Amino acid sequence: MTNWEEVAGNAVLLPSQPKGLIHFLGGAFVATAPQVTYSWLLEALAEEGYGIIATPFLNDLNHNAIAQRALNRFETAYQRLGLFRRYLPVYGLGHSMGCKLHLLISSLYDAQRSGNLLVSYNNYPARQSVPLVDQLNRLAAFDLEFTPSPERTYEIVKKDYHVPRTLLVQFNDDTIDQTEQLKPVLEARCPNLVSYLKLSGNHLTPINLKEWNWQPGNTFSPIDALAQWVKQQVYRDIAQLKKEVLRWLDPTG
Repeated sequence: MTNWEEVAGNAVLLPSQPKGLIHFLGGAFVATAPQVTYSWLLEALAEEGYGIIATPFLNDLNHNAIAQRALNRFETAYQRLGLFRRYLPVYGLGHSMGCKLHLLISSLYDAQRSGNLLVSYNNYPARQSVPLVDQLNRLAAFDLEFTPSPERTYEIVKKDYHVPRTLLVQFNDDTIDQTEQLKPVLEARCPNLVSYLKLSGNHLTPINLKEWNWQPGNTFSPIDALAQWVKQQVYRDIAQLKKEVLRWLDPTG
């Protein structure tokens, strides 16, 4: 199933009889075309019966505004597709910065979600995330930071997060993941409703694999063997992520 369509600025992939709906938001620098950069994972979830509405966005310092625009786009597509006519559980699925956006959507707005799946949560300050910000901040006239700041984001979540179930996924080789900082904040807000998994992989594990096209030479060299091993390892990691996401979405399946 690869028949993506554009609806209200979203990339949409709907099975004929979806059993649930996933609103997907990707990472800061790969979110402009999620149907391309995350195609393997999203199409695999669609093949299991979940409708996908993936909202692209461009990163800037105002994360509140990005979250609001993403929610507005999603809700417009939801209405145009007539999905309100039948009950479908709606889940937020985010990767990296997309996790922060789902946290804001589920804290600041009256978005109805049956659960959120937050993969490789990242909430660094602007000086560590955006090139040149640290240099500009050294000048007296500048004090650039994301809105909300990392600290303010945790305050908002602690006070207003209202989603009944949350799955946190961290990868064991992810050096920029901040799930361990988020986990106690969510657990304080929603005791016994937060699940946590640590899987094999890294920060790029959820990103598209369809373009991998390594062709060995006329003789199978050690480099070819290494490339094949890396390919198998990466596919194993993203396949495990898909399996765990599906298990959480439908524990009885």
